[in-house]
Amino acid sequence: MVHVIATIRVKPGCMPQFLEIFKSNIPTVLKETGAVEYRPTVDLDTGLPRQVLDADTIVLIEKWSSLDALRNHLVTPHMLAYREKVKDIVTGTSLRILQDA
Repeated sequence: MVHVIATIRVKPGCMPQFLEIFKSNIPTVLKETGAVEYRPTVDLDTGLPRQVLDADTIVLIEKWSSLDALRNHLVTPHMLAYREKVKDIVTGTSLRILQDA
């Protein structure tokens, strides 16, 4: 199992637009071979100490059956189209690709 934690920063005020585009792509992603989980998450203000909140950041949680499935996902036509749609509102992305310990 391959786990992906993707942190995506969007321009201030663009979160609703980004989430609309992103969520419209989820059903197609989940139909891909090897897709197990694919969900955007945002900060929940809990008031707990040491929590860092950022209203302009989405943390994407993904699970893939294999590294090959993840690699294939990254070059699908719908992901290329998604990247084109959000390129003007995303200011940065970072990835953590993880495996079970």
